[in-house]
Amino acid sequence: MMPATGRSGAGNVSVAAAITKGSATTSQTCTMSSDLTCLPGTVGSLTRGAARILKLHAGIPRSSTAPFPPPPGGIVVEWTAGSRPALMDNQQPPASNAAPERYRTLLEINNAVISNLTRDALFHAIASALRRVIPFDRTAIFLHDPKKEVLRLFVLESFLPSSYFTVGLEMAPGESHVGWVFQSRRPLLRRNLEKERQYPMEDHAFADGVRSYVIVPLVAREKTIGVLAVASTRTNQYSEADAAFLQEATNQVALAIENMKAYEEIAALNATITATAERYRTLLEINNAIISNLTQAALFHAIAEALRRVVPFDRIAVFLHDPRENVLRLSLLESSLPVGQYVVGLAWPPGESHAGWAFTHQQTLLRRDLETERQFPTEDLLLADGVRSFLIAPLITGKKSIGTLNLNSATPDRYSEPDAAFLQEVANQIALAVENMQAYEEIAAWKARLERENVYLQDEIHTEHNFGEMVGSSPAFLGVLRKIEQVAPTDSTVLVYGETGTGKELIARAIHMRSPRRERPLVKVNSSAISAGLVESELFGHVKGAFTGAIEKHVGRFALADQGTIFLDEVGELPLEMQVKLLRVLQEQEFEPVGSNQTVRVNVRVIAATNRDLEEAVHAGRFRADLFYRLNVFPLRVPSLRERASDIPQLATFFFARFAKKFGRRIDPVSPETMNRLVNYPWPGNIRELQNFIERAVVLSQGPALELDGDLLPAPTRLGSGPGVERHAELGRPLDKSAASGLAAVLEETERTHIVAALERADGVIEGPRGAAKILEMHPNTLRSRMEKLGIKRSGPRSS
Repeated sequence: MMPATGRSGAGNVSVAAAITKGSATTSQTCTMSSDLTCLPGTVGSLTRGAARILKLHAGIPRSSTAPFPPPPGGIVVEWTAGSRPALMDNQQPPASNAAPERYRTLLEINNAVISNLTRDALFHAIASALRRVIPFDRTAIFLHDPKKEVLRLFVLESFLPSSYFTVGLEMAPGESHVGWVFQSRRPLLRRNLEKERQYPMEDHAFADGVRSYVIVPLVAREKTIGVLAVASTRTNQYSEADAAFLQEATNQVALAIENMKAYEEIAALNATITATAERYRTLLEINNAIISNLTQAALFHAIAEALRRVVPFDRIAVFLHDPRENVLRLSLLESSLPVGQYVVGLAWPPGESHAGWAFTHQQTLLRRDLETERQFPTEDLLLADGVRSFLIAPLITGKKSIGTLNLNSATPDRYSEPDAAFLQEVANQIALAVENMQAYEEIAAWKARLERENVYLQDEIHTEHNFGEMVGSSPAFLGVLRKIEQVAPTDSTVLVYGETGTGKELIARAIHMRSPRRERPLVKVNSSAISAGLVESELFGHVKGAFTGAIEKHVGRFALADQGTIFLDEVGELPLEMQVKLLRVLQEQEFEPVGSNQTVRVNVRVIAATNRDLEEAVHAGRFRADLFYRLNVFPLRVPSLRERASDIPQLATFFFARFAKKFGRRIDPVSPETMNRLVNYPWPGNIRELQNFIERAVVLSQGPALELDGDLLPAPTRLGSGPGVERHAELGRPLDKSAASGLAAVLEETERTHIVAALERADGVIEGPRGAAKILEMHPNTLRSRMEKLGIKRSGPRSS
């Protein structure tokens, strides 16, 4: 070792340090300046070699041999003979009170090291052994983390409370006394922390009550892996000999920790290999579940059971994208947590949810702790259910996202980046399976839909609209039946017209059921119930993408009616532009669906119905003449109930029997007085009004006998009053023919007055929220029919 230069020019001093090894004695020289103190290198009283004690004054060492600048105000122990102290196997402890105890302590530490204890158990055993020879109030081990380049407080035993020194505390090596020891690889001794503090961490230690300490490096295989520190609440508690002994002990501890770290790395690698194998088995199970042709629910359950073994969760969910509403809809869910609002059917806009972020960006999303990492309002919903961490993987097929796979846990920090990578692999398989299932379910849904429509239409013909309901024997009605018999066997187009409620649809069904097409469906289209923008699509269908919102193919009514019959109800309400296209179908029996250039040919019989005067509409320019002539091949007028008053008893009896059976009521035969009252009422709503009236009477009757008090009388009797009209009482007693005729005239005049008043109030407008029909609570077509019958001409600045 090179001599050091003293600051006052003092000469070098040679000191002989006896080193005892068996019976041999060697000598070494410790060269010091006036700032250095030299003493034998000892472990207790065991002479191990020569050591230099550098007493520091202003923070600058006087020895040129110091490889690292030491901190000011402390004592640094440097070993000059060979390596750091090591207990020789053949050395006998000298006669000393302290040496045997320290020797036994080293043996205990050695035994603890080879006992394969855990880190915590090993440290506790070492601390217990050290405390007998080196008293302390706190001891700790800091280990180096090369990834983060910090020293981390790994284990701690302390009798001193502290809010600063806690396991997990991290510090940069260059910012603390602990770091200085780590970097310099030399022990550091503080005798009086009140006077010798330099680093902020020492201020924290002093605040906890520490007054002296010793810190020694942990060196294993020439590599510094951390430091060990002991601290006391007493000043001058530790000596250079204590520092030397502590270094001796830590040599074994460092090696044990290094070996233990290697063992843990091997164990971690084995665990990783095991987990990887388990994850591959899970992927195989999921793949097997997918190819087993399970339903969505069964597939989801199988995936959840397989996934749970490798990526634990408390809730698993699948959100699928609904392109019609552009939302992510919760489609599948299994949860051991309270669900709250998190239920199947829940819909979130993609841009306003955490699942939507993963869906839109096509990236996994990991939240380690929702207490501090929430970004979307939907995450508040999860936290309220007890979710603390989650992992989401997008379901991607090709370049298209179709949904997300979500895992939730009630435990913070449950998921990691490797879990995210694995879940994405699972999601890729699920996405393909879901897409295939959606395609299959779409095909199955279309098939089932067509089958249901066909069955429904057939059943509707045979049950609800069985033309056994065509009741009556009046001359007017028998004339209608004769015309049905004439036209039914042909394929001629039929135009059925008459007032609202006369049974035009029933006539159309009777024609169909007596035609050669009766084995095919009768498809009904209510022209007045379809908005103008959708009439073409409803009649002729559309292809996917034909217009905004056309997300799937739609089969039109004419295609459904192929080889059967289509019933165009309220045909007079069709817009003029649609009348042209309808005319082409009637003439050519072909059309193009909206958005398609492929012609579809059909074989369809057309029956049309209206309560409007189409001839007048043609003259007014509201209906095309060529279409009228094409529809009017076989006109069939349905008489009003007033024209077939003799059929009212048969109809009333039929309806009474039907509703009594429907409601499980026992109703006596209708009395002559009651029947007389029904026959003498003019029934402006025709058969529909009679049917509704009788249903109401059956519902409200208290006993087997029908009692028609004023509250049961049809609404049209409340249109107004006039000379000789008693609004409810007039229908409460029988009328002779002349009285009935007079009453009808009064009612018509009253009705005319109210309609005219409503038209004036509506400025001549019939339809719409402020139209006359709305004011009178009538259907617009019914109002037009009544106006035509009563000879009312509307006037006003607008038409409707």
